[in-house]
Amino acid sequence: MTSSLDGPRTTLVIGAGGRHGGTGSHVVRRLREHNRAVRVLVRTDDERAQHLRVLGAQIVVGDLLDRRTLDAAVQDADTVYFTYPVAPGIVQAAANLASAIRRAGTTPRLVVMSMAVSASDSPSGLGRAQWAAEEVLSWAGLEPTILRIKALFYENIVLLHAGSIRRTGGFANSFGDAAVPWISGLDAADLAVAALTDPIRYPRGATFYPQGAAVHSHADIAALVGAETGTPVRYTHIPAGQWQRELEDLAHKGTESSVNRAMAQHISTIGAVFSQLPSAPPSDTTALTEAIGRTPQTFTDFMREHRHHFVATPGR
Repeated sequence: MTSSLDGPRTTLVIGAGGRHGGTGSHVVRRLREHNRAVRVLVRTDDERAQHLRVLGAQIVVGDLLDRRTLDAAVQDADTVYFTYPVAPGIVQAAANLASAIRRAGTTPRLVVMSMAVSASDSPSGLGRAQWAAEEVLSWAGLEPTILRIKALFYENIVLLHAGSIRRTGGFANSFGDAAVPWISGLDAADLAVAALTDPIRYPRGATFYPQGAAVHSHADIAALVGAETGTPVRYTHIPAGQWQRELEDLAHKGTESSVNRAMAQHISTIGAVFSQLPSAPPSDTTALTEAIGRTPQTFTDFMREHRHHFVATPGR
């Protein structure tokens, strides 16, 4: 992976406190490993911010949905990493970020972590919003480098299904028998670091569609989880509408803080789309290995690190 990390440049990382995928915190750690100056925008100076501070990052408290709080974050940053939760608000966030950068009078390289379903006609409401946010950044003259990852994150299984696996020994969703491309948040973060540090390979204004590390159906995922935990795990296909309602119920109860109604519509709809595909989308481990400079994580690798999420413990 080509790197240009020497010198007194500062990278602003937006989204480092996120829990889903966690690419922002991984980006901070990778950049700090190479002594890159890193500034992190956080909404709350909590334990997650303290962890980033320990890594050597400068912490700036602000809110992408409150334009008044962003000036200090963007000041003198020469590169910016922008990722947003799988939640409503990204268009306003992008507009506020663009406004702050334009007021600062700087021209940082902007790398956006996006999704393959980012499109004006996406069946996902969040996919359409992601596309609109990218359009706003482009209209503002920021020429974003966009990474539309063509894979689901392994972390989705923890977020959406670990609780059910612990309670019932199984999980259900709308993907059916479809083989799905997958990637770890760690590998997606290293793609972002490559884009932030290699402007020749990842030029301004370009959109990339990196492929995943592996292809698995959810039945395959169930078998891999069961192999690691030592307990069989069942997978069941259910209609998209049913899964959406179940996720909305989780959001309403606050059972899982990262699940929201927009996410419920997004992932259940994407599952239904995948279930109808005539063949599996491709993955390209060779290209991903070349881009991140190492062998990508397999789902088994991921499970060995996250096994505790899937195993019931007394009182849990």
